[in-house]
Amino acid sequence: MTSTNRVRPETTGQDTAERDRSQQPTETASNTVPRVALDALTAAEFAQHYQRPGKPVIVTGLLAGESEWDLDYLSQQFGSRDVLARFYGRDRYQQDKREWTNIGSGVGLRSVPFDRYAEMLRDGTAREQDVYLAKHSLNETPLANPAVLQRLETALGLTKAATGWNLWAGPGGHLECLHYDPMDGTLIQMHGEKKVLLFPPSQTYNLYPFPVYAHFRHGLNLRCWFSQVYPEQPDFDAFPKLREALQHKQEIILRPGELLYIPAGWWHEVTALGEGLVCSVNRFWGVTPLMRSLTCWSKWRAYSGSACAIPYTLGRLAMALFSPNRKQQISKILHQI
Repeated sequence: MTSTNRVRPETTGQDTAERDRSQQPTETASNTVPRVALDALTAAEFAQHYQRPGKPVIVTGLLAGESEWDLDYLSQQFGSRDVLARFYGRDRYQQDKREWTNIGSGVGLRSVPFDRYAEMLRDGTAREQDVYLAKHSLNETPLANPAVLQRLETALGLTKAATGWNLWAGPGGHLECLHYDPMDGTLIQMHGEKKVLLFPPSQTYNLYPFPVYAHFRHGLNLRCWFSQVYPEQPDFDAFPKLREALQHKQEIILRPGELLYIPAGWWHEVTALGEGLVCSVNRFWGVTPLMRSLTCWSKWRAYSGSACAIPYTLGRLAMALFSPNRKQQISKILHQI
């Protein structure tokens, strides 16, 4: 068999280089973010290849021997406990984001018993109205500190937790729109699948984030670490630099038992796939090493926005203290932070 690296005498160096490039695989969703089995990855290797340089990776094999967190399982664990659900509404993603006055954790919240939310998932109401259980803390629930997640922390050497574990559960078709986080994140798929679009921090201004000064007017209802664009429905007339950003897009499918490590500053848009319940958990971690933390401009940009939101947030807290349903109102405000 003839080697593909063999060069005939009459071929020039330039011709060889061009031919070699043409034979290399095109960058696709399957070869941009590496998949590594948990039992084949040490904590030192994770730190060296992914954490220190700030590169995403998918770690597989987390749920070996464990039950998936399907709707029946979650219903058994939560029962009639109250949860805060986000009511996005069916038309939200038909709107121009520049007209939005809330986003992410700033979207309208309602307290509902989990068993009622489970009914909404089963009868299709949650999908039709885009009702989503997002960022629900597992603290003080039967699922606090499950063994499978504790083993993960040890295996990857993750020690500087910035938050507890949070539950994200809702209907297939739900989309968490394009944004980045100022901390490192781990997103673990517990049931169903999610499509994740990723963009590196270098593309921040090509993705048209909301301005920092918007926090003065909207507090944390609107966030400067969210993008004003729809990456899968691009409007190049309004956002011409998005063309450049799309050249750097990476797309992955996250399956049950897989973890996606998302370094601080990496943009991501997450879509739940399928028809039924899709469930994940996430946790945020301090950015290490220190040099990456100090030089992460996206992180400081987000913190600047949060600082600008302080007067607005304090005003809302003061009003909540005199509200008849004070506890619920304060809980909603704290959920945004």
